[in-house]
Amino acid sequence: MLKFFSKKKNSKTNIELSTFLLKTLGYRPNNIELFEKSFMHKSHSNSITGVESNERLEYLGDRVLDLIVAQYLFERFPQKDEGELTKIKSKIVSRKMLGTIGTKMGLINHIKYSTSRSINTLTLEGNAFEALIGALYLDSNFETTQNVFLNYILRKYIDVNKVIRENVDFKSTILIWCQKNKLPIDFTLTEEASKSNKFIYKVIVKINNKDWGMGTGKNKKEAEQAASKETIELIGA
Repeated sequence: MLKFFSKKKNSKTNIELSTFLLKTLGYRPNNIELFEKSFMHKSHSNSITGVESNERLEYLGDRVLDLIVAQYLFERFPQKDEGELTKIKSKIVSRKMLGTIGTKMGLINHIKYSTSRSINTLTLEGNAFEALIGALYLDSNFETTQNVFLNYILRKYIDVNKVIRENVDFKSTILIWCQKNKLPIDFTLTEEASKSNKFIYKVIVKINNKDWGMGTGKNKKEAEQAASKETIELIGA
């Protein structure tokens, strides 16, 4: 009697999970058990004999995601060098980003975990998202996983242009530009003053002894970034 009830319960869970995958990822699973495992946190699996957590799938999904995002950025931004692409990729596959994606997808509704422990749900969802990608890869192939990520995840949950704007190191960009053009550059601190109990720093970028961009900030580094940004806009670097 108990076994029969368990099968009915599992059947209902399978249907709900299959519906969720079809609705959110446009994907109909072949082996639903893989996806069930992707939502099995160790805090829950440890209490059940013979049940594996999602950690191995998480490991695999992490590697698959890395390759998918790396290829996407490589093809979309042919003008960016390896360093720039690496910074953007790191932001897209970061714990914070994946956790946010997992939250927006509603993964917490499907994750099995122990509520008796204090667990960061954002981390829980980020890890489950990676495990979900791992399960998808094993259930299909790389091309299918790539298409699902690009069409159902990237387009809906990730603003790549915003990531790039937030990730730009303007000072490094202008330093590289000057190096390529063999021009001397200097960041001159022209003001360091306290205004309304806050220190304000002002920096001017000098290229070949000529003043270019000027920027202010609550510290020297922030002022240098602002000055570099203005310089890039002025010279079109």
